Amino acid sequence: MGASTMLDMIGSFVVGGMLFLMALRLNASAVEESSVYNGNLILQQNMTTTVNLIETDFRKIGYCRNWRMIPDPSQSIRIADSNRLRFWTDLGNDGTLDSLTYYLGPASELNDTPNPRDRFLYRQEDANPPERMNLGITQFQLRYRDAEDSIIAFPVTDPREVNSLELSIAIESAAPMTQQYMNDTSQYQVFWRQIRLVTKNLRNR
Repeated sequence: MGASTMLDMIGSFVVGGMLFLMALRLNASAVEESSVYNGNLILQQNMTTTVNLIETDFRKIGYCRNWRMIPDPSQSIRIADSNRLRFWTDLGNDGTLDSLTYYLGPASELNDTPNPRDRFLYRQEDANPPERMNLGITQFQLRYRDAEDSIIAFPVTDPREVNSLELSIAIESAAPMTQQYMNDTSQYQVFWRQIRLVTKNLRNR
């Protein structure tokens, strides 16, 4: 075997190795792009599910099929905090008054997920055990406006002043694929804000 043949074989190994490494990198990139796309799709679905449920419930604040059960709608909201809201409504549309509470749990409850910021969102009907929603929620923030559209400062000592709500929700992936995405939340986070959520029952005073 001549020196020329040996050099050809070495060159072939080098070129083959480079092509193999390129193929591995392309495959890893494709897997990462697919994971990011699927992750974003799940985030959008989780956000849609969360927003639809919350908006449906919040628009029923102060509603009761038997209006005599809530003679003064301004007293419908019982607790108005930055991440907790409790109010009267008629969940079954049966004329019976129900208490509904939404609140955000502490981040320490979800230590088993790689994301240190995700939390449970709780929905509690009357005195029943609260339902826990684990959809990657990292922010559930409420602000309240009075009849003049001015922000009401916390703590809200008189919930009767509330005329409309401002709601902000952020959802992140429970398991970001790489540390890069863990550091840059914009890569795996969706954000939604309702600037003015008005329930007609609150304004019927």
